[in-house]
Amino acid sequence: MKNLSSKKGKYKVAYFSMEIALENGIKTYAGGLGVLAGDTLRSAADLGLPMLGVTLLNNLGYFKQKINDKGDQEELVSNYDFSKLKKLPNQVKVKIGRDDVSVGVWEYLIQGQGEYLVPVYLLDTNILGNLPKYSSLTGQLYGPGKDYRLMQEIILGRAGIKILQSLKHRYIKKFHINEGHGSLAAIELFLNSKEKNTADKLDEVRRKCVFTTHTPVFAGHDVFPLEFILEYQKDFPYKLKSLVDKDKKVNMTKIGLYFSNFINGVALSHQKVSNKMFPNYPIHAITNGVHSETWTSPAFAKIYDKYIPNWRNSNLSLRNAFNIPLSTIWQAHQKSKKALLDYIYKKQKVRLEQNVFTIGFARRFTGYKRSNLLFQDIKKLLHIHKNVGEIQIIYAGKAHPNDDDGKNLIKEIFRIKDKYKSEIKIVFLEGYEMKLAKLMISGVDVWLNTPLPPNEASGTSGMKAAHNGVPHFSTLDGWWIEGYIKDKTGWAIGKKRNGTNLIELNKKDAESLYYNLEKNILPRYYGNPRKWQETMQHTIAINASFFNTERMLQQYIQENYFVSET
Repeated sequence: MKNLSSKKGKYKVAYFSMEIALENGIKTYAGGLGVLAGDTLRSAADLGLPMLGVTLLNNLGYFKQKINDKGDQEELVSNYDFSKLKKLPNQVKVKIGRDDVSVGVWEYLIQGQGEYLVPVYLLDTNILGNLPKYSSLTGQLYGPGKDYRLMQEIILGRAGIKILQSLKHRYIKKFHINEGHGSLAAIELFLNSKEKNTADKLDEVRRKCVFTTHTPVFAGHDVFPLEFILEYQKDFPYKLKSLVDKDKKVNMTKIGLYFSNFINGVALSHQKVSNKMFPNYPIHAITNGVHSETWTSPAFAKIYDKYIPNWRNSNLSLRNAFNIPLSTIWQAHQKSKKALLDYIYKKQKVRLEQNVFTIGFARRFTGYKRSNLLFQDIKKLLHIHKNVGEIQIIYAGKAHPNDDDGKNLIKEIFRIKDKYKSEIKIVFLEGYEMKLAKLMISGVDVWLNTPLPPNEASGTSGMKAAHNGVPHFSTLDGWWIEGYIKDKTGWAIGKKRNGTNLIELNKKDAESLYYNLEKNILPRYYGNPRKWQETMQHTIAINASFFNTERMLQQYIQENYFVSET
């Protein structure tokens, strides 16, 4: 495909996301949603797909995490370097209530494997003349209050469309709305339609819109009272069928569903959950992936370059990992592990052992992810550690500033870490961002994930680990239902089931976790090195070759984008 980067207006897919992870030093993301968005656009650049991204500048980031000795999380301002962004002269105005709010734009260019460039436009309200309550909207990602959130979504969706028009992007055929935050883009398209009647306007917008939902629980969807919506958007088309619930509330996800002709969940299991949540809409499944090059450690990239030279341009070719000698895979892993352990020593002066089995757990700290499941029966864990094989554990992750339960989970990990420090080594690394994530997913021996099914839409950290030969150890939820092959790619905790007795579910899952550690995982790691290395090889060949954003984007192209080569 030819490089269209210099031809304004030739891009055909616009991808709207509240957060996009561009790189570690640019704090425009909070977690998995933003990292997925960044990986998606990186793969678009690799494929030469005429796609662009739209997000908020978020110049104060999400937050910089600081944790004291007791495990108390403090949220600090996370400024970033603007040197890799280009400020464009374009400005538009968007109506919020009675006020005209000026919105500017910055550009970041993602370069693919070749010369192709994908632009990402970052919207900025810190414009001279805007009232303070508006100029701060593109500062902190997910700032405080419902009004702040709604105004951010107005900027992303409605000002985002206006900015693309200002930039002369006339050839966009598809507007991909990544989660409900961007749904107001569809409202802007509807109100801008030149069709004469409502049905034709709807048809026009629906032909253009693609919607991806990521949230399998109702509480995770943004919902605002209609009166509140109209206070901030007087032209909101509230008379349209399905936009307003019977209780006079507006669900942003339902706006995305209503205006899109293609809707998808992010894993096969999530599709089923979403169809139950929204039975009036046909929801497809396109399982998430990760950008292979971004999440492969230097040690593994080196051996892939030698044995699978086209892996960067054809992620599917990672299935040829079966041709890599087991000893070579093991050596690459040891280098990646050493890099992680050296980082830990540098940061905390704690020396973890290279030859000790290392469990990694890193993600957002919130109730359903059950970060403390490993310690459900600490005596059992210590017994396994002392009698079957030594264990050391590395934790990382942030809790949302308003999630007290999540913060308490971090404190609980610290309490256990300190209480049993003479018996087992446990480390908690603060500041879980892209750079640390890459060190962890490539440097541990097994990647632990313990969500309470069916609350995990997909999850992607285990996919990143797979690119580095790190087997997955997880409850059967999200992507792992598809990626798990018994005795080949990792181990399953518990059984796939939906239960209501949380105490009993936690007990059974903890028992399964300990059983697998004691009977399957540690005996293989310490007692059968060749078998362990084969598991690593299978993890790369089977899971890394499929669970990547190259494959994911190709599915979007085949199932909906239909972007022809130019």
